[in-house]
Order: sequence, then structure tokens, then C-alpha cells
Amino acid sequence: MSEVTYRSSVQVVRHKGPRRSAKLPAGEQVEFGVHDAVATHYGQDPDRIEPVSTTLDYVVAAACG
Repeated sequence: MSEVTYRSSVQVVRHKGPRRSAKLPAGEQVEFGVHDAVATHYGQDPDRIEPVSTTLDYVVAAACG
């Protein structure tokens, strides 16, 4: 069995409602939340929240990048 080459250490903090932030290993901080149809799905009024990219948006971007 091979040894572990890399283990990512990401710190995620949940804020109010669907808002979260993640501190990445290189020092960047990323904000997650909801927007448009995703906000509506979770019972939020998209006109009353600040639109923020979802975790799914980042996963899709990472997979396609």
C-alpha cells in the first residue's frame, strides 16, 4: 500500500443561514452561500439576500478546470 502523498487541511466556518467561509491551505478565504434558484429551493427570497456562489459552483469549476 502506498503512503499518503497529500492531506488537505481546510477549515470551514458556518455563519448565519446558508453562509459559510472556508480557509484554504494557501491562505485564501472563500465565501459560500446561495443565489437565485438555489436560494428559492432553501426557502430564501433571492431578492433579499446577497448572492454568493454555492459549494456546488466551486466543485463544478474545480472539476472543469
